[in-house]
Amino acid sequence: MIRSALLTFAACLAVASPALAKKTTKIQAAGTASRVEDFLPPKLTPDNEWNLDLSDGGRVVIQLRPDMAPKMVERIKTLTAQGFYNGLMFHRVIEGFMAQGGDPKGTGEGGSTLPDVPAEFNDLPHVRGAVAAARAADENSANSQFYIMFMPNLKLDRHYTVFGRVVSGMAYVDAIQRGEPPATPTRIVRASIGDVPPLTAAQLAPPPPVQAPAALPSGPITPTPVTPVTPTRRRH
Repeated sequence: MIRSALLTFAACLAVASPALAKKTTKIQAAGTASRVEDFLPPKLTPDNEWNLDLSDGGRVVIQLRPDMAPKMVERIKTLTAQGFYNGLMFHRVIEGFMAQGGDPKGTGEGGSTLPDVPAEFNDLPHVRGAVAAARAADENSANSQFYIMFMPNLKLDRHYTVFGRVVSGMAYVDAIQRGEPPATPTRIVRASIGDVPPLTAAQLAPPPPVQAPAALPSGPITPTPVTPVTPTRRRH
């Protein structure tokens, strides 16, 4: 009886894919925010800064915490180096709660081809701007998906692996389009690690719409003769 109740409670707290965890129950924000300085280690290094250039026009800088979640931080760095996160959308964004992304399927059911990451629950709290690994009901099922907290929710502490916190660009996180999924989702245009210049406004802008083809002329069309071209082999 007690075991069943505990399993039900854990499932309700899950921030994970709908297929694996039936989505999370909407949990009201709880607790109080803390200063960013209290959250971060004494020494900050560029090789642990995760940059997300978003389609809503700005850069979000997340300070990673390998001292608290080394395996998850290593996973983030590996996938970022592969370009895995480039173009992925925030597929589950709940007002007053969090923005979840990192799924190549965009449904909450996907992940990378790498093995799942074991749980690294720690003392970092789910305060505003905290970044943590999404998972299914299995505590050891984190992979590529992550979420960023809009508001504090300390009920999630020690149930999910917090591996970083936003230190710059939280206004761009606040601007992420809401929905499950959003009608016009915000995307990660490029993810990078370290001292990498932000993308320009032109690079962040969506591509221009495709023009409709012109109407074909009426009447018969006379084919134009084509001069044969001799293929040439490129030198390598």
